[in-house]
Amino acid sequence: MSEPTNYSNNSQTVVVDSQTFDFEAVENVNGVATVVRFRLNNPNVRAGDVLLVLSGDDIHFHGMIGAVSEDGSAIATDRRGSLLPATVQ
Repeated sequence: MSEPTNYSNNSQTVVVDSQTFDFEAVENVNGVATVVRFRLNNPNVRAGDVLLVLSGDDIHFHGMIGAVSEDGSAIATDRRGSLLPATVQ
């Protein structure tokens, strides 16, 4: 028997400004955060949704939200094009 999944069938995009995005770098490569943990402000966000962090018109992070915790935090991954600094924000 297969296990139930936490991913939704319909994904949404969560867009945030890089200047106000508070996160913890869980993994990094060459000084940029590739996996981030952040606090959710929207209880309707689910695993499988997309996190898009913008600075003006520039994309700094574009990755799938892979896990949402009961405490209101989430983890997202962008291993290809992240420009977020790996320092704690």
